[in-house]
Amino acid sequence: MTTLSQPSSDLALEAVQELLARPLLDLVYEAAQVHRTHHRPDELQCSELLSIKTGACPEDCAYCSQSSRYTTPVERSPMAEIREVVQRAQEALERGADRFCMGAAWRQVKDGEAFESVLNMVREVKGLGLETCVTLGMLDGEQARRLKEAGLDYYNHNLDTGPSHYDKIVSTRSYDDRLQTLENVREAGISVCCGGILGMGESEFDRAELLHQLAILDPQPESVPINSLVAVEGTPLAQAEPLDWSEMVRVIAAARILMPRAVIRLSAGRKEMTEEGQSLCFLAGANSIFVGDELLTTPNPAPQSDAALLSKLGLKAVRETR
Repeated sequence: MTTLSQPSSDLALEAVQELLARPLLDLVYEAAQVHRTHHRPDELQCSELLSIKTGACPEDCAYCSQSSRYTTPVERSPMAEIREVVQRAQEALERGADRFCMGAAWRQVKDGEAFESVLNMVREVKGLGLETCVTLGMLDGEQARRLKEAGLDYYNHNLDTGPSHYDKIVSTRSYDDRLQTLENVREAGISVCCGGILGMGESEFDRAELLHQLAILDPQPESVPINSLVAVEGTPLAQAEPLDWSEMVRVIAAARILMPRAVIRLSAGRKEMTEEGQSLCFLAGANSIFVGDELLTTPNPAPQSDAALLSKLGLKAVRETR
């Protein structure tokens, strides 16, 4: 019988539903035990995320401020200069980050000058001693291979939500498109960063589906970002109800139990959480955050507030512990 702490492709969706339905403190207690079995409980992986090309994306993701289909406060910007990106990466390194992530608002990677520029960015950032991550939309096997050759460590490509809720959020690419990109990334030997977004009108069943899909990926993602929707004016989800802090804790705890060896990222929406809510997420197994002022186009907690919270909790960045 498959146990929840050792999931495999025959993990039942019903088992994930039962896990999410457990009393919150029981769930957090078990997740904390799993976390301490597989990870250092005093260690936090810190990344910075930079938008290297902003806006004008042709997709219709209902949460996204960068879609060309919506009128939002986000201003379009062309591909960043390589020297600017390297400078930002150097500053991130000096602030204690050990991973630098670069995001371009594309539906899919297209061969040509822009992609060549991204490959050079990866090479230069890798040369600083940072782990590298990019999120560029869909890509094929050859493009994934070239990213690997350039030194890419992680590719981020989220599933966003469960399959049943997906067509209410995105219509311009299918769930299978996302899974195919993840397969291309994995076959190229790049580590997978894949998670989802909470607070988009999904049900408990939809959240269980998302976690189930992530847990049965073979192998499981090395990095799992759990995001809370940051509602942006002009998007279809601008009036979405704010997510209760306990839902973030619950999903993170379940993710830790289902994917014991993954790095679980407390990602977008952290600015709206209290210190107490974030602390419970860390106890439940979140062991990575994004630092810096912005996550692509949405606000992030100020670096000084992050430093104060981590000090209170006795947590240290990976770069400080190695």
